[in-house]
Amino acid sequence: MITANRAPAQPRRWQQLWREAVTDPLELLGLLDLADRAGELLPAADTGFPLRVPRGFVARMRRGDARDPLLLQVLPLAAELGEVPGFTHDAVGDLAARAAHGVLHKYQGRALLLATGSCAVHCRYCFRRHFPYAEETAAANGWRDAVAHLAGDASIGEVILSGGDPLSLATHKLAELGAAIGAIGHLKRLRLHTRLPVVLPERIDAEFLDWFGALPQQRAVVIHANHPREIDAAVAAACRALQAAGATVLNQAVLLHGVNDDADVLAELSEALFAAGVLPYYLHQLDRVAGAAHFEVDDGRALALVDALRDRLPGYLVPRLVREIPGAPSKRPV
Repeated sequence: MITANRAPAQPRRWQQLWREAVTDPLELLGLLDLADRAGELLPAADTGFPLRVPRGFVARMRRGDARDPLLLQVLPLAAELGEVPGFTHDAVGDLAARAAHGVLHKYQGRALLLATGSCAVHCRYCFRRHFPYAEETAAANGWRDAVAHLAGDASIGEVILSGGDPLSLATHKLAELGAAIGAIGHLKRLRLHTRLPVVLPERIDAEFLDWFGALPQQRAVVIHANHPREIDAAVAAACRALQAAGATVLNQAVLLHGVNDDADVLAELSEALFAAGVLPYYLHQLDRVAGAAHFEVDDGRALALVDALRDRLPGYLVPRLVREIPGAPSKRPV
């Protein structure tokens, strides 16, 4: 019997995978064989911060495990509804640091540009979960206000694209912004803060790499992974591709109760990152944003974990334990 030759299936584009993200908590629990526990797990009222998680990230979660460390990062829980003293809507003082439309200027020599409010995943501990993106993204007015601020301050040598997630933008929009930034002579470095290479590694496609690799500035990409099971073969390939395109690739993690507050897990994360060409950079103490108190790890426990890492890892694999304090001139060591 003769069969017709079939063209190989084409990989789905990242935009399609983005659109297919899970946004219904009941669907997510059903995919993980946890639907029968919805009543005890899910909040009784709207938390004001919707679920969003790509299906590729869901595939890395353990079925039947309500305490899976990847699931805990994205699933809305009843604990988010409690009001806890000291946990606020603007945990790191972003609103006081606004310097222009969509620009935060906290630290000497660098400014952060809120490229978009969109992200492929909604992490429940996100310090910007209450941020008023509708009024504050730099894309407003065709980037003009943001670019004018950067151009008008010669002390700024580095621009940080953040959000949301800057890689939520289509590459042609990034190129538009990159061209405006590239015309500012005193900007020597471009830094991207992004979770997409971890949760949606398909975003690091040929079109993006062609644009990114041709940029004239020194480039750094700071990814965000908190647990070693977030680093699969596709994520490792995306990180290596960023490195091959000329970027220094770093990771910043957040110390999260029930997710990675364990020396073995943190050591394995550092090893997995370095195997993918990524250097562990920061381990953040939790930003005290309203709705995230159940993730907090006390400083004594955090310091003991870092001491344990120093005992078992080379120094370059031990991330710096830091906290962001509103108004401070830099991230502060714990």
